[in-house]
Amino acid sequence: MSEPQIDPAGNTQQFRAFAQRNEPEAAPEKRSPALLIAVAVVAVILIAAVAAYFVI
Repeated sequence: MSEPQIDPAGNTQQFRAFAQRNEPEAAPEKRSPALLIAVAVVAVILIAAVAAYFVI
């Protein structure tokens, strides 16, 4: 006699409710515009330095 098939997820309805529930997500970190500008300036300086090195 074969054994009854047991649902590995336990109660399927409870599992579906758990999987579909909407939890509030953590607020994404907002980066300050000053940080983005500083990174852009450093990138431009590095690109200019590499370009000047190859031109000389």
